[in-house]
Amino acid sequence: MATDEGFSLTLSEDQLEVAGWVHEFAERVIRPAAHEWDEREETPWPIIEEAAKVGLYSLDFVANAFADPGGLLLALASEELSWGDAGIALSILGSALAVSAIVANGTPEQQGEWLPQCYGSPGDIKIAAFAVSEANAGSDVSSLRTSAHYDEAKDEWVLNGTKTWITNGGLANLHVVVAQVDPELGSRGHASFVVPEGTRGIAQGRKFKKLGIRASHTAEVVLDECRVPGANLLGGKDRLDARLARAREGGRTATQAAMSTFEASRPYVAAQAVGIARAAYEYALDYAKQREQFGRPIIENQGISFTLADMKTRLDAARLLVWRAAWMGHIGKPFAAAEGSQSKLFAGETAVWITERAVQILGGAGYVRESPVERWYRDSKIYTIFEGTSEIQRLVIARAISGVRLT
Repeated sequence: MATDEGFSLTLSEDQLEVAGWVHEFAERVIRPAAHEWDEREETPWPIIEEAAKVGLYSLDFVANAFADPGGLLLALASEELSWGDAGIALSILGSALAVSAIVANGTPEQQGEWLPQCYGSPGDIKIAAFAVSEANAGSDVSSLRTSAHYDEAKDEWVLNGTKTWITNGGLANLHVVVAQVDPELGSRGHASFVVPEGTRGIAQGRKFKKLGIRASHTAEVVLDECRVPGANLLGGKDRLDARLARAREGGRTATQAAMSTFEASRPYVAAQAVGIARAAYEYALDYAKQREQFGRPIIENQGISFTLADMKTRLDAARLLVWRAAWMGHIGKPFAAAEGSQSKLFAGETAVWITERAVQILGGAGYVRESPVERWYRDSKIYTIFEGTSEIQRLVIARAISGVRLT
């Protein structure tokens, strides 16, 4: 794929090989089990175990994907996994959010200590969670109420608050929690903390029953006088104190804890939406070729064929936006026009648009629970909501292209 020295849309042999390997796993292991785990609304542990056995669920795989010279490997893998099933894909990919937070905010020593604990090993699987959102702080992360108070005598941070809509929340062996250390500074007063398993004061709250992505566990995380060692503050206290001092003096500070993670992950979340859209498009295309009405396949009707043409065009456009954003992030090219948000916005809305039309093409056959397009339709909606709603993505893009602080 492209590098900072040139541009190409030809995937490398390594990228094609890995994408094919992940696709084979999605086709052989994920798809046959998708309906069952959607109905059960439980974390698909057997599938995570299978993914760990082949090396797909592992820190090595994520590290190699991020190290891909073209910057596209994680996007390619995310698309293929979601082509299999979005809920199961999120169960496999969910730990990567905590990984992104640790890499974005942690010291090299913290990365070496905590990253392996996000995955464990095939014989001892671990999962991780990234806890940011709260009931009154979803799109507006500056309104976080979860607090972190430093107990200097014990060199401990005391966390209190309730996080909500957290992937792997409460089940995770390791949580990365974003908390407010200086409420007067808003989002500039945030910091990230690692809360490992066995820590007193952290518990799972309500588990949510969702419209889609049901094989992905989503729940509240309750922190009640939860104490973690000072060393669990990502980045360390000296760096935090220096950043807070600059903020109090009105100086510029680095991107705050939550947003640095979201900026890194948006193209890969968008790639998941592309995977859902592709699955629905392919299924609808095959159905339209086989389904006959009035003595001929329905694809010979202009209304159906034109709809499929639009589905294919939007699908490819969404993927190209994802690839561009992933490539730019990989080579460190600034998102001058919020390209990460563009990819998330367009891919998420494209997934909803394509899956809705897939249901329409199948008619009654697409509306029943036995049909995969019904599940894909439900799964797609979350991609216009989580990790920044479509409205927030438009706000980010508008601010980037106008230079105006819109609200």
